[in-house]
Amino acid sequence: MRIELLTTGTELMLGTTQNTHGAWIGQRLFALGLRVDRQITVPDGPPVVESIRLGIEDGDVLIVTGGLGPTSDDLTREALSEVLGVEMIEDEGALRTMEEFFASRGRRMAEVNRKQAMALVGADILPNPNGTAPGLYVPPRMSGEHHCAVFLLPGPPREMYPMFDAEVVPRLEALAGIEKPPEMLELKFVGIGESDFHQEVDAQLKAIAGLEHGYCARLGEVDLRLIGSAEAVTEAQTIIEDTFAQQLVSSDGAILEEVVVRLLKEQGKSVATAESCTGGLIAARLTDVSGASEVFRYGFVTYANEAKRDLLGVNWEDLLEHGAVSEPVARQMAEGALRVGEAEVAVAVTGIAGPTGGTESKPVGTVFLGVAVKGEETKVLKQFHPWGREAFKRQVSQAALNLVRRALGA
Repeated sequence: MRIELLTTGTELMLGTTQNTHGAWIGQRLFALGLRVDRQITVPDGPPVVESIRLGIEDGDVLIVTGGLGPTSDDLTREALSEVLGVEMIEDEGALRTMEEFFASRGRRMAEVNRKQAMALVGADILPNPNGTAPGLYVPPRMSGEHHCAVFLLPGPPREMYPMFDAEVVPRLEALAGIEKPPEMLELKFVGIGESDFHQEVDAQLKAIAGLEHGYCARLGEVDLRLIGSAEAVTEAQTIIEDTFAQQLVSSDGAILEEVVVRLLKEQGKSVATAESCTGGLIAARLTDVSGASEVFRYGFVTYANEAKRDLLGVNWEDLLEHGAVSEPVARQMAEGALRVGEAEVAVAVTGIAGPTGGTESKPVGTVFLGVAVKGEETKVLKQFHPWGREAFKRQVSQAALNLVRRALGA
C-alpha cells in the first residue's frame, strides 16, 4: 500500500513551527506494517490543491494534516472538494458538536467557526473531542479511477494524535489487511561510523533472506535499523553484536544517557561530573533522564583555573606548568569530582572548543577526558574533535558518557 503524507502550513515552511508529524505518523504506520512512501510539506493556499491532486494520483492512501481551522487560510477541505469535484455541505452533527464544545467551556461560538462543520458529500466525519476541527475520511470509491482513500486531519498534535489512533488506524488496518507486521530492531552504537559497518558486516547482512537494514549516523553515534522476520532480525543481531560488542550501547532504543543512568541504578552506584569545555552539557544530558536524581550526585562546571583548584583540588603548579587542557589536570578533575562528590564514578573533561584558543601543540578540538572509579586507577584519554564549537561539545559529552558506560562494565 502506497501512503502519501501531506503536511500543510505556512508556519512549517517558515520554520517558526517544527514539523514533527512525519516522524510520529511514520512510527504509528510501521507498527501496522505500513510506511510513508512520500512526504510533502506545502504552505497554506493554492499549493495544497496541486499537492492533494498529486497524492491522489500516486497513492493508495493520502493523509493530509492541517488547514481545517476557521480562518481564511484554512482551505484543505475546499482544496479536496475542488480536486474531487465533490460538493460540500454543512454537517448538522458536526455543527452541534462544535456548539457543545464551546458551550462546555462557557464561550460563544463565533460565526466563522461554522466553516469547520463543512464536509464533502459522502465523506465520514472524524470526531475531534480535543478541538473544534473535525476530520474527514473520503473512502477510495470517491476518488474515481485512482481509488485513493483520503484522510483530512487537524494540524495541532493534541488534536491530530488522538484522532489518528482512534479513527485512522482502524480504517487503515481494514484497507491494508496486514495480519502480522514485520519485526524492527534498532541498535545504537558509539565510537564507530557507517564505514565500519560497511567494511565489517554489510556483506553478511545482505546475505540474510528477507532482511532490510539501514543506518542513521549522527555526531558520535550510529543507529542500525533491522527490519524483517523475527528469524532474520535475530540472525542479523547476532552478527552485529559479535562484531561490535564494545561499541553497542543498546538494543531497545535507549540513548546513551538513559543507558548510563540505568546501569548506575542496577549497580547501586552514583556519578559526579567535572566539566570545563562542555559547560555542563554532560550533567544536563544525565539529568534529562527520568530518575537521574537517584544516581547523580554533583555536577561541577569548573571553567576557570581557579574553579578547578578551589572546587576540585587541582594542583595550581600543574595548571601553570601543563595548562588546563592536559592529562594531569583531567586526571585531578576526575579524582576531585569523585572525592568531593562522594560518588562511585566520576568523569571529567577539559579541552579547547574554539574557534580561538588553540596552539600548535594543542590545536582547537583537543580534549582530555578522565574517568575515576572508586578503588580503581584513574584513566585519561586524549581525543581530537575539530568540528566547530557546538559539534565539539556534543562529541565530547558523548565520549564522556561512553567512558562512564564502559567503566560500569557495559
